Amino acid sequence: MRILGLDPGTATTGYGIIDVIDGEMQVVTYGVIATPAGLPTPARLLAIHEALQALLTTYQPDAAGVEELFFGRNITTAISVGQARGVLLLALAQAGLPVAEFSPPKIKEAITGYGKADKQQMQMMVRNLLNLAETPRPDDAADGLAVAITCYQYHRYSSLMAE
Repeated sequence: MRILGLDPGTATTGYGIIDVIDGEMQVVTYGVIATPAGLPTPARLLAIHEALQALLTTYQPDAAGVEELFFGRNITTAISVGQARGVLLLALAQAGLPVAEFSPPKIKEAITGYGKADKQQMQMMVRNLLNLAETPRPDDAADGLAVAITCYQYHRYSSLMAE
């Protein structure tokens, strides 16, 4: 099973793709979709859509996970991240992929066992769970991998409960 994890953002969208073979997770690739700061919002959203379509074509995942929107203090940032999420969800729907959405606390809980884990704890566990020599950089890419791992954990749990 190949799983794509996405950490949405207008400036930087993190992604991580893992394969699960006989219950073992292996990294396929990870990185970011970055858009230039001066680009108008519609052009940024188009760039995100096109880059995700290219990833989907190249890696052909079987499922995807997307981080849900977290409302902080900056409503402008929340709106822009919401727009990026919409573009990502559209591209995934166009590809016919099953999509699971996870809140930041759910992701933290799935990765570390603690829904309020800090970024360092998250990165250490992503590194350990995927047997990586180094922590994935940038942070958004590590977050994309965390979403992919979470998607697998929830899929696995659902499968076990169905038996």
